[in-house]
Amino acid sequence: MSVHEHKKLLEELGVDVERHAKMMEMGYEGYKNQFMSQTNRPKAMEYFDWFMSEVQGQRIAEINELRKNKKPAIGAFCIFVPEELIVGAGGACFGLCGGSPATIADAETELPRNICPLIKSAYGFKLQKTCAYTQSADFIYGETTCEAKKKTWELLNKHHPVKVMNIPHMKREKDLKMWKEELSEFKEHMEEITKKPLTFEEMKNGVKIVNEKRLALQRLDELRSMNGSDVIPISAKDALFITQISFLDDPVRFTQKLNELCDELEQRVKENNSVYKKDTPRLMVLGTPFALPNWKLHTAVETSGGAIVNEESCIGHRYYKDNVNMEEIKDEDSLMEKLLQKYSSVDCACFTPNTPRIDKILKMYKDRKLDGVIYYSLSFCHTYNVEAKLVTDALEKENIPCLVIESDYSPEDAGQIKTRVEAFLESINFKNMKKN
Repeated sequence: MSVHEHKKLLEELGVDVERHAKMMEMGYEGYKNQFMSQTNRPKAMEYFDWFMSEVQGQRIAEINELRKNKKPAIGAFCIFVPEELIVGAGGACFGLCGGSPATIADAETELPRNICPLIKSAYGFKLQKTCAYTQSADFIYGETTCEAKKKTWELLNKHHPVKVMNIPHMKREKDLKMWKEELSEFKEHMEEITKKPLTFEEMKNGVKIVNEKRLALQRLDELRSMNGSDVIPISAKDALFITQISFLDDPVRFTQKLNELCDELEQRVKENNSVYKKDTPRLMVLGTPFALPNWKLHTAVETSGGAIVNEESCIGHRYYKDNVNMEEIKDEDSLMEKLLQKYSSVDCACFTPNTPRIDKILKMYKDRKLDGVIYYSLSFCHTYNVEAKLVTDALEKENIPCLVIESDYSPEDAGQIKTRVEAFLESINFKNMKKN
């Protein structure tokens, strides 16, 4: 870890350097133990291992170099951030720390205990000043996807500048019209930082760069789960980590390195080189996002004899499934319309009705030739917890095995989750044996 090499910069950002360094060292040790100890890993994972070692060092220095040149640095909690506009302006769009239990006690001095751990974790990082991404943000992008977030932004704004985008919870014509206006206002917020207009050509370039990143993630997804064979060329944890850092890394560099990895994965498929044994049950995880470093469920599945081949999550398929359609973009207004089409296609549980999500899940299950699904949700995430009933009813109707798990970031229930996963996999194996 190179945190101490960037001590001066971190101090200038107001980071509690000593506390931050201890957290990063613990996090990197955990990463090495869980990830770098895996056998038969693709060689191209070396880049992603390097990025983890520099996640709050070199990458923070890069972001702040952009800020010195009046480029926007914007932190986000949600995939509704129009990152194309930020990248088009030459800036950095990045996710904020929010997947650790280490900051929750601090957050609970100002927030209720019975709200989502993601919100509390991220808020606690700000109070502790132990997330260099939060400290680097010109402003934090907040959205109205849940009630807890909506009110938290008012409190967080007392500690750090927050801009809120109103995401409608229905997709009627009048709702989409309002959403498009919100996109335009977001662009204006950035222009306040850069002190110059964001041109149409710059916007198109931003769309091109982010589209290419999503295409690379789509390629990884297909190689994991739809490569025409039963070979799974990369572990679930490695694939999840790659998606997690797609929200942090420079998009051009990330895309290049991910495509290099995918080249290697294609060769592994040709050589029948799988990281899992033949007939390992293939699972998909549905639900809430897995913020870095939340790897608890994936670890439980992989150490119990299962393989997760897809995440139907904001940090997963929901993020990269759609690109911005570049056809017939003639001016800024048509580009904004295409951005709106892309973002309104996201099937977040905040929307009502949300039947496209259920239709997508059923299709993904069949296309990927899966053996079962795990519906994973964070404690007190009411949108996904309530929608779980609609999803599980649809799965039951199709006789699709499903395990529902609700958890937080604490390690205390790891053993219980592993026991439930083992029983679920045993039932799948028994079902598959009866088929044969």
